[in-house]
Amino acid sequence: MLVVPTRFSMAAEEPTYDRSRPLPSLEVVFQNKLGNAPGKTILGMVVTFPPNASTPPHRHGGTSVTAYVLEGALLNKMNDEPMQVISAGGTWYEAPGCHHRISDNHSKTEQAKLLATFIVDTQVLEEQGMGALLQVDEEYKDVKLGG
Repeated sequence: MLVVPTRFSMAAEEPTYDRSRPLPSLEVVFQNKLGNAPGKTILGMVVTFPPNASTPPHRHGGTSVTAYVLEGALLNKMNDEPMQVISAGGTWYEAPGCHHRISDNHSKTEQAKLLATFIVDTQVLEEQGMGALLQVDEEYKDVKLGG
């Protein structure tokens, strides 16, 4: 896994996912088949975290994901790497199969927003829809993202 965060700092205490916290909203802003990479689709999604919002631990299956923080600051932990605070202008990369353990708004009073860019197999996206992009850990399957 390659992690190239920018504009980040290490955070002291790792939160545990709390179902009572707000969920982020997801908005697909572009989707295009790649002419120079047959069988692949690029998809952009704006993820808006209300104050104190949190995403349950999840994976992105066989997709590659690059995230760019547009606004605010996010707590971010992937696999067994240390948790980081990534502020506006910061980025990270998630390789296929990466376990995104913590993805939280760092602020209890301000929203945070990121642009996630996915590279996914076109056939998988056509067959599985948005479920191909995000698989929540088994113990949180009842948590519904996407509003």
